[in-house]
Amino acid sequence: METGTRPGADDGIANGGGTGPSGGTGTRGGTGPSGGAPPADTPWLRLPRQVLALRRLLLSLCTVPLAVLVAGLVGWLAGPVWALFALLPLAVLACGWVLLARNWRSWGYRERADDLLLARGVLWRRETIVPYGRMQLVEVTSGPVERRFGLASVQLHTAAAASDARVPGLLPAEAERLRDRLTALGEARSAGL
Repeated sequence: METGTRPGADDGIANGGGTGPSGGTGTRGGTGPSGGAPPADTPWLRLPRQVLALRRLLLSLCTVPLAVLVAGLVGWLAGPVWALFALLPLAVLACGWVLLARNWRSWGYRERADDLLLARGVLWRRETIVPYGRMQLVEVTSGPVERRFGLASVQLHTAAAASDARVPGLLPAEAERLRDRLTALGEARSAGL
């Protein structure tokens, strides 16, 4: 799990936060199995590199066969010069490769004392704050492709459907830890309502 400055800060995109590199890899300190409050300077947690690899694989699986199909079909029907249109899907692949990396770096989450903060987005930054006391259901999901890459997602459900949040592409152990911690904190906070 990568930790570091505010997600997207190394892109020069984020409003506020540091402008240095994302920091190294490591484990998160300050919280134990008891679910205690994290320290005030809790670092931003990033998505693992497997998320980027998965997204790039899916992009490649869409664009490379399309390029081959365009080259073969157009080259056969209109001539070999027109087969150069196959470069368009390959250009989409090249641009998508870079943009997916920027999007991956923009994702992050931070466990604070009273809420969970999610940040994402390159051009349009979006930060979502989910108070622990408002959570009604926390579930871990993992589809067949995610399981192949050793990933799982944590879905947070609140009373208002518009405020539901999702943390995609976590390692299964981190997803289970986050689910258990958020469930415990949600029960503790909602007991006081």
